Amino acid sequence: MSIETLIELYDERPLENVLGAEMFRPRRVVYICPVGAAQDQQLQQKLRRYFSHRGQKVELIFFKADVYDALAVLDLLRRITARYQGCAIDITGGTDDVLFAAGLLSAETDIPVFTYSRKKNSFFNIKNASFASGLPCTLRYAVDDFFLMAGGSTREGRVDNTILSRYLDIIDPFFAVYRENRREWDRIVTYIQRLSPGTPDGPVRLEAGGSYTVKGERGSRISAPEGALRSLASIGLIRELQIGEEQVSFCFRDAQVRAWLRDVGSVLELYVYKACLDTGLFDDVRTSVIIDWESEKRENAVSNELDVMCSKGVVPLFISCKTCDVKTEALNELAVLRDRFGGQMARAAIVTAERGRAPMRNRASELNIQVIDLDDLRADRLQKRLRDCMR
Repeated sequence: MSIETLIELYDERPLENVLGAEMFRPRRVVYICPVGAAQDQQLQQKLRRYFSHRGQKVELIFFKADVYDALAVLDLLRRITARYQGCAIDITGGTDDVLFAAGLLSAETDIPVFTYSRKKNSFFNIKNASFASGLPCTLRYAVDDFFLMAGGSTREGRVDNTILSRYLDIIDPFFAVYRENRREWDRIVTYIQRLSPGTPDGPVRLEAGGSYTVKGERGSRISAPEGALRSLASIGLIRELQIGEEQVSFCFRDAQVRAWLRDVGSVLELYVYKACLDTGLFDDVRTSVIIDWESEKRENAVSNELDVMCSKGVVPLFISCKTCDVKTEALNELAVLRDRFGGQMARAAIVTAERGRAPMRNRASELNIQVIDLDDLRADRLQKRLRDCMR
């Protein structure tokens, strides 16, 4: 059966507003909305842009309703079904009152009614919707799709993801160097920064050089980390390494490697990114994703950076990476991003290169965030833990 008009009960969870429309491809979608959403032209335009991005030509119509007045919603549903032909109702989202109104309408008409089960990832026939009976959801979303359906957008952060395939062979050796020098990694990165100062107004210089001993943080002194530098040279991240009694010099492999070696957290983010790819589980994997909450890239717009994000079918996984102890603020921020842009289907994990302490683990458990810590990394359990996140 083809659906000409799909009636959707507008929900704050973005996925539930688009799933039925994308699966059954109606000619039009009629949204029963709370007053705010029905009057928000910007929100409606973002939904239209989303469907256009997904290649679906569909007419979107928005009706306002008091979503806590079941009889008023019932009256609206009667008018909509009288006006538009070939109606079916998706009751996956909406408030209890709107769902009750849809039930009352179903009792007095033969209009097909169906819903979606998150647990089974399938659609189900509620009444006269045999076309939806046990139908598996076969949709697959890219990382960008989840933010677009929620009215946001993404842009590249510190890493151009399109070039990462050129570096996959060095990520595991890079992480091995980090793991051998984990306790001193902050000081190693600081030393490299001192020998390769930033050049904001000019071309990036790959040559680095300076004193054997440099100033560290808070007046400390840092001597050349000879072992780490030689390890980085052995895997090709730096070249032409010269270590003397008073001076040290080398060249970075390229500008991207330079950026990674001057940033404390990049090595863990890259390792997690590659582990996600190596699972073979995900449809899309991205690292260093800048999220613009309102899809506006103006200077004062609300934005966040997400270290790694993956998608499998209609389920996104939000991952935060920390080379230091995990603060409560980091857990809260991750939970907010997951709930805002992924809804109830989304998963979240925090990967830390420290041992997860009990208070942090308790808070993560409260927020339904999986913790992957140093013990998992040392035991090479990262891929297994990532798979576990998606069960």
